[in-house]
Amino acid sequence: MPLRSAHDGRQHVSTLLLLTPSTQSSTGVLPALGLLQHTVKVIPPDAARLVHAPPHDVILIDGRRELTQVRALTRMLHTVGTEAPVLLIVNEGGLSAVAADWGMDDVLLDTAGPGEVEARLRLSAGRGTPEQGDDEHVLRAGGLCVNDTTYTAEIDGVTMDLTFKEFELLRYLVQHPGRVFSRPQLLQEVWGYDYFGGSRTVDVHVRRLRAKLGPENESLIRTIRNVGYCFNAPTPSRESARGSRSAGQTPSPPTKASG
Repeated sequence: MPLRSAHDGRQHVSTLLLLTPSTQSSTGVLPALGLLQHTVKVIPPDAARLVHAPPHDVILIDGRRELTQVRALTRMLHTVGTEAPVLLIVNEGGLSAVAADWGMDDVLLDTAGPGEVEARLRLSAGRGTPEQGDDEHVLRAGGLCVNDTTYTAEIDGVTMDLTFKEFELLRYLVQHPGRVFSRPQLLQEVWGYDYFGGSRTVDVHVRRLRAKLGPENESLIRTIRNVGYCFNAPTPSRESARGSRSAGQTPSPPTKASG
């Protein structure tokens, strides 16, 4: 299912079907949609209308009010079965009322940023489609493996326990090896235009990432003094030296070219 991967330059646009009683535009229901490039079709939350609904890849249900009717709708869709995944949009108050037996595939807060919305759309779509071309969604750098479909990262075969923003930051850096980013640039690209926190947020997340990468790999994220950070991609020589250490061998010192 063609969903655009956030920040990676791929511009695959999908069609989202939004079921809402609101007369607002789709961005009035989920503002982050205004910052994404997907096509959104809006229809009333009437099961009968779905029969004649335009082709779509994902179903979004406006659950910000009338939760009793919304629950009945999501359960009905789950019972009859839909090819497209169903995501429920709720506000903070409705979040506590939602339960797994409602039958939706995922839940979105109406205040979610574009990065989170994009990730949840992609993950929900991926659960219902066979795995194809997985290597296209996997970034590898030495012992680090970042999968932007499953939103998981591994270091030396061990899965890293990352928060959503930690993963987003790591993925963005790995996608641009050797490129130096200032803190404001990273805030804009990873946290989005709607984030009003300070640059210290980037420092905190980098520190956490380095701790989770471990002493052997923390240098993958390099600090450029008075500028920002960059991903320090392993070179073949570093990889071979690392392999020698793991095999209990002492790597030979680099030789100096004669002449």
